[in-house]
Amino acid sequence: MVQSNRSASAANVLRGLHYHHNQVDYWHLVHGRIRAGLVDLRPSSPTSGASQTIDIFQDDGLGLFIPTGVAHGFLSLAQSTLIYIVDRYYDGSDEYGVAWNDPDLKLEWGNKNPILSGRDINNPLLSAIPPEQLPK
Repeated sequence: MVQSNRSASAANVLRGLHYHHNQVDYWHLVHGRIRAGLVDLRPSSPTSGASQTIDIFQDDGLGLFIPTGVAHGFLSLAQSTLIYIVDRYYDGSDEYGVAWNDPDLKLEWGNKNPILSGRDINNPLLSAIPPEQLPK
């Protein structure tokens, strides 16, 4: 891992979904509560197409490893601070997004009206992403 990042979020903020072709993430929540959403977009993976949400609390000591090609995001259930480390320095050309509420992804966020960033509100449905932007 070569870079460490910090994300502070108010309650009801949803970040993502994002995915990378060349970067893995490792998340550790240091404050608050989040619901992580994960979708395996890798066509050759045995779990291709699978989705899952995981609630993470500051005191549970969990870390979350996110491989390349797995779309990821989180809903802040309370004011939260997430530390995430990555194995590559930031490269905007390896940042992709997919709509957090795409019904084909089957993620149960438990919130139909989260606060989204300008970047994330415009993420496309998975079906609208050009094949060359999807994981191989």
